[in-house]
Amino acid sequence: MKKSFLMAAMMAVALFATSVASQAAMLVANIDVSTQTMTVRYGSTVYRWAVSTARPGYFTPRGTYRPQRTARMWYSRKYDMSPMPYSVFFHGGYAIHGTGAVRQLGRPASHGCVRLHTANAATFYSMVREVGFGNTRIVVTN
Repeated sequence: MKKSFLMAAMMAVALFATSVASQAAMLVANIDVSTQTMTVRYGSTVYRWAVSTARPGYFTPRGTYRPQRTARMWYSRKYDMSPMPYSVFFHGGYAIHGTGAVRQLGRPASHGCVRLHTANAATFYSMVREVGFGNTRIVVTN
């Protein structure tokens, strides 16, 4: 009887520790198209960065996503081999990635991707790679 109780208590502690660890490892990126900002919550750390989403005539998809793939450096075949450093693809060819057009950050300027300052894109890319695709959520709203 004592062994069963002790074993059950140890399993409960292990499950609680796993649950706490998975919550701490959660990464959430909220992209607000109306304010052209991305707020990233990583454990107790919060980042808020200016972004550029789709300019008139183009579209940034809304919804909740998980990363599909990452690329340290990607070149857009669709848009003249434009560089996309630290890409986190979340919906087909749409990605969160760095840009050299930092003067455009804070207003719509892209073909649909979410552009970030390259240093911020590198930070986000590293966080996604660290916690994994399953523990990352990307939420795009108006």
